[in-house]
Amino acid sequence: MKKRNSFFALLLAILLFTFSCEKKKEEISDLEKIRSSSNKKSYPATKMDSVQAIAFITKQKVQELLDLSILYTNGNRDTEIDSVIYGQIENYFAKNDSAKLNRIFREIDTLQVKSAKVGDLEVLKKIEGTDTLDFAKFNVEYFDKKNRSIGNFQKNAQYVLQLSPVKFKKEFKFYFVDFDVKPKDSTSVGVMR
Repeated sequence: MKKRNSFFALLLAILLFTFSCEKKKEEISDLEKIRSSSNKKSYPATKMDSVQAIAFITKQKVQELLDLSILYTNGNRDTEIDSVIYGQIENYFAKNDSAKLNRIFREIDTLQVKSAKVGDLEVLKKIEGTDTLDFAKFNVEYFDKKNRSIGNFQKNAQYVLQLSPVKFKKEFKFYFVDFDVKPKDSTSVGVMR
């Protein structure tokens, strides 16, 4: 009887030891994915029509811009890595304009955002005179440091695709013209009587 009890106790100890040593796999956050990404293959290999491709790329660029902005605002803003991140953020815009970036940073700081998720992106074209302007309308859900939702926000961004030919291929570079564009008021400005 003693041998049987000691055998069960030993078996129980081995089982407890085996299961207690099992490591649980943690999911990598989006910010960690960006830090370790090499940007070698960022677009799917499947064929898409041009509108689907533009919507996919636009959503990806919006998500990357927000992730980098959150990473920058959560840092010290005075280290060497912060200046590299700031330079990357500037490269998403057609023209360097710190006022546009400061609007993004201010909102992230005010809401104390730790992560963001872009959803429901819609690509729109507006014709003004002889120009065709490209806009993206999308929702952004912000999360705090405990991964609780802060809220969903409707955003607009104006972007441009600039032709960048490379050896017999038609390629484009994506740039934001403005981020979080406020829709223009349709009322005319004039003297009221």
